[in-house]
Amino acid sequence: MKTSKWDMAEFIESKEDVIAHLTVALEENDIDFLLSVLNALARSKGMAQIAADLGVSREGLYKTLSPGSNPAFGTVVKALDNLGFKLNIELKCAS
Repeated sequence: MKTSKWDMAEFIESKEDVIAHLTVALEENDIDFLLSVLNALARSKGMAQIAADLGVSREGLYKTLSPGSNPAFGTVVKALDNLGFKLNIELKCAS
């Protein structure tokens, strides 16, 4: 039986897919999963172009969006913006 490594970037078919993954990562408070989703999204859209738009090297963006890295919040927000997304804040529960 031959297997291959699953790559999220190959299965991002719609903005709804991305929103679902980002939502889960944020709800789980899992920064590594959030970075993995951003990395996959950037790869699916073209890492080199996104890196150029952000004014960083492609290698630098790969490193920044890798699990275990500790990117500045501003970098994450800029990456989301460049990819066509923004963060919204909502109340967890009404008291």
